[in-house]
Amino acid sequence: MTPVIQRFLEYVRHETTSCEESTSRPSTPTQLAFAEKLANELKELGVSNVRTANAYVYGEIPATTGYEKEPAIGLISHIDTAPAASGANIHPQVVHYEGGDIMLNQQENIVMKEADFPFLANYQGKELIVTDGTTLLGADDKAGVAEIMTAAERLIQDGLPHGKVCIAFTPDEEIGCGADGFDVAGFGADFAYTVDGGPLGEINYETFNAADLKVHIQGRNIHPGSAKGKMINALLVGMEFHQMLPVIENPMYTEGYEGFYHLEGMNGHEETAHLHYIIRDHDRSKFEAKKERVQQIAQYLNGVYGPQTIQLELSDTYYNMREVLEDKMEIVHRAEEAFRACGVEPRSTPVRGGTDGSRLSFMGLPCPNLSTGGANYHGRFEFACVPEMEAMVEVLLHIVQPRG
Repeated sequence: MTPVIQRFLEYVRHETTSCEESTSRPSTPTQLAFAEKLANELKELGVSNVRTANAYVYGEIPATTGYEKEPAIGLISHIDTAPAASGANIHPQVVHYEGGDIMLNQQENIVMKEADFPFLANYQGKELIVTDGTTLLGADDKAGVAEIMTAAERLIQDGLPHGKVCIAFTPDEEIGCGADGFDVAGFGADFAYTVDGGPLGEINYETFNAADLKVHIQGRNIHPGSAKGKMINALLVGMEFHQMLPVIENPMYTEGYEGFYHLEGMNGHEETAHLHYIIRDHDRSKFEAKKERVQQIAQYLNGVYGPQTIQLELSDTYYNMREVLEDKMEIVHRAEEAFRACGVEPRSTPVRGGTDGSRLSFMGLPCPNLSTGGANYHGRFEFACVPEMEAMVEVLLHIVQPRG
């Protein structure tokens, strides 16, 4: 078993789920413990200037002699896993995939079906790391952590030529806070790559523009026997608000560059109700129009049911990093050349989500995103491809070595 796979299988056994409801940073103490483990491992490898702060881990590999004028390149991955599925007590399994369905858990009869995931056909003949069907795997993004750590080990042990390499591991990316405490100036890179993507060969330099929307509804509850002309059912007002959004701009009907309104949660009763949305679009003008629409809907319903019936909390989360990177495409081309040098044809696809790089790019650190070799993130059918993870180590080594 290769070092990157050994590391990955060990890392996923550390529970690091982030928590959106938490007000502390990092949002969970398990991230602090894992960050300290990674910091100690970096020190053992010989990485310089290793330091931690609130579960952010930083380190540097100084340029080899004669390559001090090469650009300082950063490699970044996040340590938390998504709260959408359990990240505790993960039991990874390595299977040699020969096609068809994969039995994840015989006792619970949990099966990853090829009919549900037809792209599994692309992995025939390869080793896959899967879950036991009761938790997520944690490839998002411990695959990236393992790949960066292994590339750092190779750089140091093999004496490969390189400019300065900056390494960072971040907390709370899954809840949109990964860049909150990132020390861009102290990190010291001219540009960086988040290693946080999917199948091998992906290079992402376009992300959504993103906003978070909370809709608070104040109703008026009256006994239903005498409610005529008096009751304002907050739950029904919430349903009315949602029905005024375009049906086709729901995630289940969108793909590619199509944006959406996504209802993540709804709770309440007749007196008060709360809806939580995320709003996404690659196009900034369409993004702004979506935000304007929800405000117009709230204004209209307040006109119907009375002022302050609906109050909105609307805040931008991140923006499309293409706005920054389209003038710095040499960073993307460097990654494309590295993939080709490893026999992989790169693919540039728009991210239907975001990465730490979305915000870091606007914080002064241009930062496209690279594949890790994982798939089906955030759920029980998540998996990672062994040869793709191994290939990513080679890609990272090519990226940081001098060109030409």
